[in-house]
Amino acid sequence: MQKQNGFSLIELLIVVAIILIIAAIAIPNLIRSKMSANEASAIASMRTINTSCVEYATTYNVGFPASLANLGPASPASSASADLIDSVLASTVKGGYVFTYSPGAADSSGNINTYTVTAVPSVPGATGTRTFFTDQTNVIRADPGSGADANSTPIG
Repeated sequence: MQKQNGFSLIELLIVVAIILIIAAIAIPNLIRSKMSANEASAIASMRTINTSCVEYATTYNVGFPASLANLGPASPASSASADLIDSVLASTVKGGYVFTYSPGAADSSGNINTYTVTAVPSVPGATGTRTFFTDQTNVIRADPGSGADANSTPIG
């Protein structure tokens, strides 16, 4: 009788089972890491928006912008498009989060002196778990639920 070279069916099944067990352990950690990265990106974007709003107000002396589009790319820069944020952030969706910019009411001179920005996961539980809020105070606040606001806990 001749002995055949190669793996038996049982050996192959054991290898496949080991690979599936390793994948079952690794995939949830990968998903959590992706959500954490999305949240870090949202926080960085909120900081960028705050800095850009202050720079816009100082540069053009008309208060804060009326929309994120006013901070978006342009050549040459003007108060209509100040070229302070990239086109992805100006489109209001970045890194699994949807950003909503709301200007305050204009004063008698037509200047906007307040604003709020919220960042909500585009797919809650998949792209992120926390929502974020900031305003002209430049304090970024987070809420583990669906509604961060001015009363939410500041991030550290």
